[in-house]
Amino acid sequence: MTEEEKLPFTSHLEELRKRLIHCFIAVLIGFGISYGFKEKLFEILTYPLMQVMDEGDTLIFTGIPEAFFTFLKVSLLSGILLAIPVIMYEFWMFVAPGLYKNERKLMLPIVIISSLFFIGGALFGYFIVFPYGFQFLLGFATDTLRPFPSMKEYLAFSAKLLLAFGFVFELPLVITFLAKIGLVTVDFLKANRKYALLIFFIGSAILTPPDVVTQVMMSVPLMILYEISIIGARVFGKKASADTVEVSE
Repeated sequence: MTEEEKLPFTSHLEELRKRLIHCFIAVLIGFGISYGFKEKLFEILTYPLMQVMDEGDTLIFTGIPEAFFTFLKVSLLSGILLAIPVIMYEFWMFVAPGLYKNERKLMLPIVIISSLFFIGGALFGYFIVFPYGFQFLLGFATDTLRPFPSMKEYLAFSAKLLLAFGFVFELPLVITFLAKIGLVTVDFLKANRKYALLIFFIGSAILTPPDVVTQVMMSVPLMILYEISIIGARVFGKKASADTVEVSE
């Protein structure tokens, strides 16, 4: 990137504002589409929970406007998921001016892969973590203790997990990108593997409910994704120049 191509800080802020507006519009469009199917979307979202609840048990709402606002939030969550390709595109396009011309050619594949990784993470949470996590948590019910989850509480719980798994599945792409621009190396990633694992368990404890099952079910995929990241860094990472190799020798 030449000096002429460098932008002042205010231009970066203007560019960021433009990208955020595009993301907001995409989410708004996704929200509008999703609102027409709000009841069906909420039914799909609650399906893993209903499968492990006793027959006849249902969700409840304890406040008069709770159902209305819950359907709004479900539509918003769906709108965000529908807008993920646009959000990823805008993010990587914001980063692109700091890359070399040959690196910018990779933006489209990166946008597609990052979108697939995010959706894959959310689907992993929905199909794998939800059933086992809900079964474990509802297992504490007794004859005198019955679960009566509310719509609002369930939505907050499930939305947090879906988005969390979506974002953590971006780990290989982010680390590979950092290796590509030379901020991390394969040796650095290997040497700090034990610290990364500690961070994963701490992060999982923060992002998931306070139970061992869901924490482990987030930590284990993160460990696997970290190893995939090392492979990605080795394949696509920035190679040391000949001069650097000579100096190190």
